[in-house]
Amino acid sequence: MPSRRTSADAPEDAESPQQDAAPSTAGSEPGGHAPVSRRAVIGWAGAGVALGAAAVGSVAVATGQGDPVAVPAVGGDVPFFGEHQSGIATPVQDRLHFAAFDVSATATRESLVRVLKEWTKAAAAMTGGREVGSGAASGLPQAPPDDTGEALGLPASRLTLTVGFGPSLFEKDGVDRFGLRARRPEALIDLPKFRGDSLDPARSGGDLCVQACADDPQVAVHAIRNLARIGMGVVNVRWSQLGFGKTSSTTPEAQTPRNLMGFKDGTHNIAGSDAGALAEHVWVGPGEGPEWMTGGSYLVARRIRMHIETWDRTPLKEQEDIFGRNKGEGAPFGKLKERDAPDLKAMPEDSHVRLAHPDSNDGLMILRRGFSFTDGTDGLGRLEAGLFFLAYQRDTRKAFVPLQQRLAGSDALNEYIQHVGSAHFACPAGVRKPGEWWGQALFG
Repeated sequence: MPSRRTSADAPEDAESPQQDAAPSTAGSEPGGHAPVSRRAVIGWAGAGVALGAAAVGSVAVATGQGDPVAVPAVGGDVPFFGEHQSGIATPVQDRLHFAAFDVSATATRESLVRVLKEWTKAAAAMTGGREVGSGAASGLPQAPPDDTGEALGLPASRLTLTVGFGPSLFEKDGVDRFGLRARRPEALIDLPKFRGDSLDPARSGGDLCVQACADDPQVAVHAIRNLARIGMGVVNVRWSQLGFGKTSSTTPEAQTPRNLMGFKDGTHNIAGSDAGALAEHVWVGPGEGPEWMTGGSYLVARRIRMHIETWDRTPLKEQEDIFGRNKGEGAPFGKLKERDAPDLKAMPEDSHVRLAHPDSNDGLMILRRGFSFTDGTDGLGRLEAGLFFLAYQRDTRKAFVPLQQRLAGSDALNEYIQHVGSAHFACPAGVRKPGEWWGQALFG
């Protein structure tokens, strides 16, 4: 069984930057190939991933919109330090654990800063395939270990951790708890109520969020669990969501994923290698708000319930009319291939693709990182299943809000879905070097 690096194996500078040119091969097998865990193999097999190609070295995915994206080998590391936070334009992994946190009533600005510093150290370690602190099986026997230990023996699995700050961190119930009110970006709005919303407050909002993505679900869960443990007494988990089977891709020329309705999604998503599109639609530019958000992005998270039992009894022709694509190939109406330029006028006026396409929205685009979910049943004999929608954009007021207002009012898909959770976060620029920490420019 290939082993995950332990804290004892880590270099002296455990937070040293990783090179962007190639993923880490620490703990790799002879020949530089990343190790593959048994758990990961099972997960990939279930997701239908072609192991033969993925298990050998790094894979360069050509997007047709820029330079190839270097996708770390299975089990490899994604650099933590950089200009932008990883987990946004990064090639989308297969698994998600997303958590929203509230800051406790007794927390102070100093205690919150301390947690953010500790979180950053832990994130740098875990994304690099290392244990947190002194590890899970060392340290004082009389004290709890620094790492919870469920990821021992597992590679990094392309783990990324992305942090965001919600509107309520800056002001809650009219109170500026941490002296941040004046630093709240104008673009970090309280999202309006959209037509058809049935939002559960217990699954919405949050002072902070952490998005953990990985190719192994245990690695993603381990990351959130350790951050929650570190923050205990200062921050508390408000809600969380597990996701699987990415439903959008930042490597558009790779295999297009399908959602739980069986349709391909994200065909025209922004490519992680398309620097021009990212600058235009995703990254906050200089002067577009407070300086601490330059190089960051705004995240909208929406939990979308799918009424899949009703959908499964819907005729194929009606399903295709609702999306504006055929179900097999994913080609737009009147075309043969999935990536053929769509003829929007050939689609029904209320079809999802026609309403959401950039050509119908003055070129508006968002970067999507959605995941499917199933959370048991709803108590009425129906699966609690759907899409956990994640959208990154340069300014939510000019991207997600107008797009969702259009879709909420006219999309034929609304008969089969309902938005039941919602949150909005400002995700700052990346941590550029060891010694810096998440939110430093905001709290500095």
